[in-house]
Amino acid sequence: MDRSWKPNVTVAALIERDGRFLMVEEETEDGLRFNQPAGHLEEGESLVQATIRETLEETAHRFVPEYLVGVYQWPRPQGDITYLRFAFGGRVGEEVPGFELDDGIVRAVWMSPEEIRATADRHRSPLIVQCVDDWLSGRRYDLDLLRHYD
Repeated sequence: MDRSWKPNVTVAALIERDGRFLMVEEETEDGLRFNQPAGHLEEGESLVQATIRETLEETAHRFVPEYLVGVYQWPRPQGDITYLRFAFGGRVGEEVPGFELDDGIVRAVWMSPEEIRATADRHRSPLIVQCVDDWLSGRRYDLDLLRHYD
C-alpha cells in the first residue's frame, strides 16, 4: 500500500445574500474560472479558520461560518489530484475598503443560482454547483460536528 498519497484538503464558503451567491473570478492555468471563495487548509489552522481567511483574501469580505454544508471528495479527471472539500455556509459582512485581493483573483461577484449554472463551463470544479444545490436544499450541519485540537 502506497502511504505517500494524500488528498488536498480545501475549504469553501457558501455565502448567499438576497438570492445571490458571492463568487470569485480567478486566473487559472485553464483561463478565467469561477469558484466559491475557497482555498487550501494551511498548517496549524482549523477548517473554520481557513474558511474565514480564504474568504477575506479572495473577496475582501469578513465571513462568519455558521454551518457545515457538506464534505466533498473529487478526483480531478486528470487523475493527478484528489480534493477533499469542506464547504461552510454563514454570514458575511460588508466589503473591507482598500483590501487587496489574492494574486490571481480578478474580482468578487454576486451571482444568482441561474447565473452560476449558466457559467458551469467556466467553473474550477463540478463541486461549485453541487455545493449551491446542497445549500438551497437546506443542508446545514452544526459546526460542533468538527473537532480541532492544537
